[in-house]
Formats: sequence, C-alpha cells, structure tokens
Amino acid sequence: MPKKKQPIVQAETEDGQRAGEAMLEAVENQIRDDDPPEVNQAISRLLTLGETRENAMRYVATVFSIEVYETMKNRTLFDVTRYVKNLNALPKLPYDDEG
Repeated sequence: MPKKKQPIVQAETEDGQRAGEAMLEAVENQIRDDDPPEVNQAISRLLTLGETRENAMRYVATVFSIEVYETMKNRTLFDVTRYVKNLNALPKLPYDDEG
C-alpha cells in the first residue's frame, strides 16, 4: 500500500491548521500570479538545493507568515522589500541568528 502523503501544514490546533493553510494558499496565489516574482525564484532555488516542493513551500510560507505577523503586531503595511529580502535569503530564515 502506498504511503499516505503528509499534508504540508501539520498544526497542533484546528485554528493553527486553518491559519497555516491560509498562508499556503496565499503563497500559491503569489506563485500563480508571479507576484512577487521572487517567490517563484525562491521555490526554484530551494528545489535546486535539494528541498522537496513541500519543504520549499514551508520555507516561503514561513517567511510570508513572519511578514504578516509583523504587519499585525506593528500595525504597518506589508513590507514587500523586507519580504523579498527574506525570500532571497532562504533557506536561512529571518530568525535563524536569534538565540
């Protein structure tokens, strides 16, 4: 019997699952619309580095969710420049140097 494919989002709560799925849907829309184009570039780069598409999507969705969190926390506009900078840094995540 083939192994069942794990969902990309595996949250501990129903609300967390919905939020994660919404982030992935937003990333899928960005890929489809090629807006910003750096999302497609980041996915391609991560695949070239040997990541699975699922992990590449997790990386991009994580960067996207961090930016969304910042806009909500600081009541600011979505910072596309910072988002693109963080996409270009993948697989390094914005908080990887914190400790």
